[in-house]
Amino acid sequence: MYPLILLQQIIASSTHLFAKHVTSLIHPSTVVLFRGFFSAIAYGMWMLITRKTLKTIDKTDIPGFFVLGALNMPINQLLFIWGVRYTTPANASLAYALTPAFVLMIAIAFLGETLTKRKLYGIIIAMVGTFIVLFEKGLAFGSEQFLGNIMVLMASISWAIYTSMGKRYAMKYGGIFTTGISMFTGLILYFPIAMLLPFEIDPSSYDSSIWFQLFYLGVITSGLGYGLWYFVLTKMEASKLAVFNNIQPVLTTIMAFFLLNTLPSEFFIIGAIIAIIGVVITQLG
Repeated sequence: MYPLILLQQIIASSTHLFAKHVTSLIHPSTVVLFRGFFSAIAYGMWMLITRKTLKTIDKTDIPGFFVLGALNMPINQLLFIWGVRYTTPANASLAYALTPAFVLMIAIAFLGETLTKRKLYGIIIAMVGTFIVLFEKGLAFGSEQFLGNIMVLMASISWAIYTSMGKRYAMKYGGIFTTGISMFTGLILYFPIAMLLPFEIDPSSYDSSIWFQLFYLGVITSGLGYGLWYFVLTKMEASKLAVFNNIQPVLTTIMAFFLLNTLPSEFFIIGAIIAIIGVVITQLG
C-alpha cells in the first residue's frame, strides 16, 4: 500500500502548483468546471470498460452519494482552487497537512473515538502552527492571501469530512467506483452553481499549456489521485491514512523550488514544523 500512498501524495502535492498556475490564467470557477468534466469523462470510460463487475447502488445510499458529491466538487474543489489563487502552494499544502487532526476531531465527535490528553495537545499544537502561517502578514483580514489561506483551510476540513464519510461507501462499493460516482454527482451539483459565478469559457483562446493543466487537474489529480485515496481508504483506517498528508508541505516546497524557483518563508518553515509535530503527537495519542 505504501507505494500507492506515496504516489497519491506526490500527485496531491503537485495539484497545489498546477492549480496556482492555471488560476492565474483563467477564473477558478471555470477551472473547477473543466476539471470536473475531465474527471467525469475519465471515470465514465473506466465504468464503461468494467461495467460487468460494477455493483448496483442501493436506493438508500443515493442521498449519501450526493452529499459526497457536494463535499467533493462544489465545496472542496471550489474552495481549494479559488483559495490557492490567492495564497501560495506551500500554504495550501500545509492546510491539507492538518487533515489528520480534522479527521480525528470528526471521529471523536461522531464516531465515538476517545479524546486523550495527548490527542488534545497535538490538535492544539497543530492549530498554533497553522495560525502562524495564516497570520504571516498580520491580521489583514481583507488581504487576498489571508482569504486564500482561510479558503484552503476550509477545503481541508471538507476533505476530512469527505474522507470520514466516504469510508463506508468505499468499503461497500469499492474505492474507485465510489470516487467516480462522487465525481458525477459533484459535477451535477456544481453546474448550476457555476452558472452563478464569474465565468470565462472561450476554449478557442486556450493554448495547449492551459488544456494540459486542466487535463492534469481533472484526470490525474481528481481521477487518479482521488481514486487512489479512496482505494487505500478501504485498506486502512481513515485517521491512519490521513496522517500521510503531513508530507505534502515538504513535497510541495521541493517541487516549488525546482519548478518555480521559490523558497519558503521563515514563518512558513516554523509554522509547518509546529503543525506537523502537533499532528504526529495527535496520531501517537
